[in-house]
This record gives sequence, structure tokens and C-alpha cells, in this order.
Amino acid sequence: MECVELDARGLSCPLPVLKARKRLRDMAPGSRLLVLATDPKAPRDFVHFCETAGHRLVRSEEEAGIYRILLERAGAGR
Repeated sequence: MECVELDARGLSCPLPVLKARKRLRDMAPGSRLLVLATDPKAPRDFVHFCETAGHRLVRSEEEAGIYRILLERAGAGR
């Protein structure tokens, strides 16, 4: 399974989500995207993004001010 990393550290809302949406668009269904972000709003923004776009939020964790958010791209119908 493909897993791509997106470094969105230093970017403020809504840029991490916008960059993730663009990257996911080019990925195969079922592929995973690991987003690194420093914006404290990012975890909540990605929950909302996944609910509306149909992608799956696999995991969201924070360590030393860096949020690691793992997403799985939705199927081809999305």
C-alpha cells in the first residue's frame, strides 16, 4: 500500500487541508497520506475534511508540537 508524506509544518489553517486534498486527488484509492503539521487546529480540520470528503482518518497524534495525521484515500467514487 502506497504511503506518501506531506510536510505542512509551519502552515496555518486551511493550507494543510488544501495541500492534502490536492495530493490525495493524485493518489490511488486506498493509498495513505501522512501529513505533518504544526497548526494546533489541524487535527480538528482533518476530522471535518474526512467527514465531508469521505476519506478515512486512520490516526492522529501529537508529539513535541508536531501533529502526525494519517489519512486513507477514499475509493474511486469519491
